[in-house]
Amino acid sequence: MRTMLPCLGLAALLAGTSAIAAEIPRTPAPEGAKVYFISPADGATVDKTFTVKFGLKGMGVAPAGVDSPATGHHHLLIDLKEQPAMNMPLPMTDQIKHFGKGQTETEVTLPPGKHTLQLLVGDKNHVPFDPPVESQKITVNVK
Repeated sequence: MRTMLPCLGLAALLAGTSAIAAEIPRTPAPEGAKVYFISPADGATVDKTFTVKFGLKGMGVAPAGVDSPATGHHHLLIDLKEQPAMNMPLPMTDQIKHFGKGQTETEVTLPPGKHTLQLLVGDKNHVPFDPPVESQKITVNVK
């Protein structure tokens, strides 16, 4: 019976952590903030490794963890079918790339075919702004 108590305590702790994570406040987006692709252009044909440049208007770029007004950092969504949860920190996956050091461009390698790209700006905690500062989806054709 004694060995079950630590497990129950851990379960309660994890349940409490989930409740806290669900209540992460979202940072208000600066009015008129806009994120967009500088390159590639929508519909571009690209090599399997290509450069993606991010543009941001109406706010600044700062590394994750930096609490500075009207700043955030980029996330690149690749071939994402559904939007991620907007009230939670964005997960780090093959389809959601984080640029938490404040990067404004990256090299991407994708297999041949048609792919979608979208930019989403996160606050110091990787949580999307409210309302989300996100680009239109673009399509690239990898040769």
